[in-house]
Amino acid sequence: MNNATLWLFIFLFAIVDVTVISAQENGLGLRDQYQYHIKRTQEPIAVDGKLDESVWQNAQSATDFYYITPIDDKLVEQEDQTEVMMTYDDRNIYLAAICHGAPPYLVTSLKRDGSGFWDGDTFMLSFDPGNERTNGYGFATNSSGVQYDNELSGNLGTRSSGSNGGFNTAWNNKWQAETTVHDDHYIIEMAIPFKTLRYGTSKTWGVQFNRGNTKSNSFQAWTPVPRQFFGPDLGYNASLVWDEAPKKAKSNIALIPYVLTSTSKDIAAGTPVDNNFDVGWDAKIALTSSLNLDVTVNPDFSQVDVDRQVTNLTNVNIRFPEQRIFFVENNEIFSDFGIPPMRPFFSRKIGLTDDGAPIPILYGARLTGNVTKDTRIGILNMQTKSSEVEPGNNYSALSFNHRIFGRSVVKGFFHNRMGYKDGEFLSDDYMRNFGLELDYRSQNGYNRFAGAYSLSFSDNVSGKNAYYHTIAQLGSQNFRFYINVAGIGQNYADDMGFIQQQNQFDAVEDKVIKIGYDHLFSSLSYTIFPDNEKINTHRFSMLNIGDRERSQNQIFNYTVRLSYELALANTSSFSVGFNPTYRRLLFPFTFTENPLPADEYQWTEVEVEYQSDVRKDFSYTIGGTLGGFYGGNRKSISTEINYRQQPWGNFGVTFEANELTFDEEFGNSTLLLIGPQMEFNFNRDLFWTTFFQYNTQRDNFNINSRFQWRFQPLSDLFLVYTDNYAIEQWGPKNRTLVLKVNYWLNI
Repeated sequence: MNNATLWLFIFLFAIVDVTVISAQENGLGLRDQYQYHIKRTQEPIAVDGKLDESVWQNAQSATDFYYITPIDDKLVEQEDQTEVMMTYDDRNIYLAAICHGAPPYLVTSLKRDGSGFWDGDTFMLSFDPGNERTNGYGFATNSSGVQYDNELSGNLGTRSSGSNGGFNTAWNNKWQAETTVHDDHYIIEMAIPFKTLRYGTSKTWGVQFNRGNTKSNSFQAWTPVPRQFFGPDLGYNASLVWDEAPKKAKSNIALIPYVLTSTSKDIAAGTPVDNNFDVGWDAKIALTSSLNLDVTVNPDFSQVDVDRQVTNLTNVNIRFPEQRIFFVENNEIFSDFGIPPMRPFFSRKIGLTDDGAPIPILYGARLTGNVTKDTRIGILNMQTKSSEVEPGNNYSALSFNHRIFGRSVVKGFFHNRMGYKDGEFLSDDYMRNFGLELDYRSQNGYNRFAGAYSLSFSDNVSGKNAYYHTIAQLGSQNFRFYINVAGIGQNYADDMGFIQQQNQFDAVEDKVIKIGYDHLFSSLSYTIFPDNEKINTHRFSMLNIGDRERSQNQIFNYTVRLSYELALANTSSFSVGFNPTYRRLLFPFTFTENPLPADEYQWTEVEVEYQSDVRKDFSYTIGGTLGGFYGGNRKSISTEINYRQQPWGNFGVTFEANELTFDEEFGNSTLLLIGPQMEFNFNRDLFWTTFFQYNTQRDNFNINSRFQWRFQPLSDLFLVYTDNYAIEQWGPKNRTLVLKVNYWLNI
């Protein structure tokens, strides 16, 4: 970190510190002003969307919803308002919602937790059972009763930051939703079992009701939420006041066994057909009302979608998302350390190779939840299976979050990986990391300061083993400034993490070299909200990224991005960017047939993108880039085309072409990525999804087809077919057919 950067950071810290101390929480009074008083019912409730029970006529009605987008601090028109009622009994929390507004209503898919769910007409109930603004649960549906549930963290981010990492959409649990559609409204009934939630003894919870309306392209909430925040932001919740504190749910244990049979053949390796039969199980055990134990024995993740391939035009690895169910629930307690390109914990390092191939896991256990009102913990242990070539590994992680000053947290972690072979741990094959982090946020969520420090220890390694980062953020509804400065030593081990630039590949020597480096990221944006029925926002932004290699004290990456984004009221958008770029290749690297030399490169590129109205049956995104590229030139075009046959079918194709041209000695290359996909929803319990991926950069053509029958809530039958072909010398590589059944049993 040079002196100028250091003084800039100190100056920003001083500003943030003063601002945070003096900031007033915009949403602080909402829990006093907006209160829903929920009362017990003795009347049986049939969840059918008909509201025949008398309790709904006597319950408090939450209405007078506010717009969040495209405008805020304005009541929704009466003809599009929403009415919400709630009650409960010994087993469930019940909700009824009347969503006014004439049909037709947009339903993008009948598939639970579908990726396009929020593009349609939606309603969401969210809870903050601890009333602490740090974590919660969301339950959403639409006019067809399609379910969508997720975990919420206190760090949902803001729309201007483009971050919504606080939504854990892979979280699933049992609950009910049914609907009926009428001439000028639709009705929702939900039943949320107490067993689904983790809660303490508080008589007051946080609660929010959100609604998405496609006709007005608006998102709404019961309490007024500033438009730069996402609707269920935990800082702007109302209060859910119980007539008596909910009692601890009785026996809350779920056993989820599976049975699997598969056949596979590695054609490229010439090995015989491998026929396999396997069994395993998961268990979810509520030790207390706010502490949960997950156990898995011989887990299998064959039903999970294969990674969606991308064209990588960098010299570092791309981070793919975690999709395995065991790892995603409460995952942020382990993973929410560091900054995006430097994460000390990344669960895909457990049980997966760098290429995404599975490594068998023998067993695992995870304990997560609140031990006090302000303290959450996570304890994880996983054991992978050893092979003739590689030893197994035992992975342990311990983390805690302690809330201070309302929305701020002190965080800490300890990670340990140990090699394991022939029944013994290997004393010379280990990695241990520990670290602390302070994440200080103003009560209104605009301003932030964070700092972290971590050390790593491995056999015969000393020095250059530290990681640090510092963050400062200033903001308002229109303005946002963010900066982070981070660094990592050459010997800091990432056996359980993801450090994007640390491993540099030498294409001539065909080896990976670890480096230590410092990283600077800053962004400045200003958003205009015009008083215009057709335009939602104008956004102007500037972004800077810089990386300095430590051993030679040299900058090897510096990028500036100047951009303008236009968001229209009909959901379409347009953006243009101008990107001056500097790269120093530390080692030879190849994008074509011959490696580019380790040298300095400078270029500029222009990129544009247009996205059409996603509410339409036919929608598309098209973009392109033109400019230099490592001493040569790059032309690219990308498009995504989607067609929806509501609500049973979604069909689309992605296409990306990059033409790279260099001097004759380095050659030229055209990289193609083509990905058609089809989704058939026969009803809310029966789905068939198929997608293809043609990727010339990876010399691979992939077919993945999955049939899913949800024969009971969260109990499924999967039939999955996967096939891979080489492109350049056309021919099959490998193929697999899997039949798997899992059953969710509540004990």
